[in-house]
Amino acid sequence: MKFIISSLLIVNCLFFSSLHGADKKREYYQLTLYHFTTAEQEKIIDNYLKNSLLPALHKLNMKDIGVFKPIANDTAKDKIIYILVPLVSTEQMVSLPLQLLKDKEYVQSGKEYLEAAYNNPPYQRIENLLFKAFPLAPKMILPNLSGPRAERIYEFRSYESATEALYRNKVKMFNEGGEISLFKRLEFNAIFYAEVISGGHMPNLTYMTSFENMEERTKHWKTFVEDAEWKKLSSMQEYKNNVSKADIVLMSAADYSDY
Repeated sequence: MKFIISSLLIVNCLFFSSLHGADKKREYYQLTLYHFTTAEQEKIIDNYLKNSLLPALHKLNMKDIGVFKPIANDTAKDKIIYILVPLVSTEQMVSLPLQLLKDKEYVQSGKEYLEAAYNNPPYQRIENLLFKAFPLAPKMILPNLSGPRAERIYEFRSYESATEALYRNKVKMFNEGGEISLFKRLEFNAIFYAEVISGGHMPNLTYMTSFENMEERTKHWKTFVEDAEWKKLSSMQEYKNNVSKADIVLMSAADYSDY
């Protein structure tokens, strides 16, 4: 009996150790949204990101930082710049602001933004969201795109669920259900898939795909909805009604974005 109990304990320890090890390999992502309304604000934000923030993050060995602008910005009243930063831990996110302020070059080059007057702010508001990569997509993958940078399309999708249980069900559909592998087979150039662990409109998950141009984006989604594997997966009773709302943002990359 003692041998059986000991064996079970060893098996359980190995199992949970394996889970913990796999969990540690999953990246975190901070998505910051800068809301602005004027061309002057956009210029200040661009200058700050290009000449101050990204160089400072690169000095901290942080890479693969994406900066994106929604195509809808041209006509939107509430314009947005997205910046996506991969993180190794939540602690890195918490400590980052103080680390940046210790960088004299960052402080000097970002003076226009960092010391903006109260009555002339460089943005309307800032949003910060924190994501954790899916178990079966633990690391960001940079897109394999070769066409003109100006024509590339980055598609950001956020899926909300009516309850936490249905949200977990949708996460399962992406992982164990095979939705991630389907996107991979159809060459969607997915950059990340992640759970939203802090942010608005929860519970929800999010992911980003990329395409050479708008025409390719249209072709890929047509192929997706007509694919036999997707039709089978989406018709399964166990995955019914697990998305209550989908937000889709089509974007282009800033010229100083890492990809």
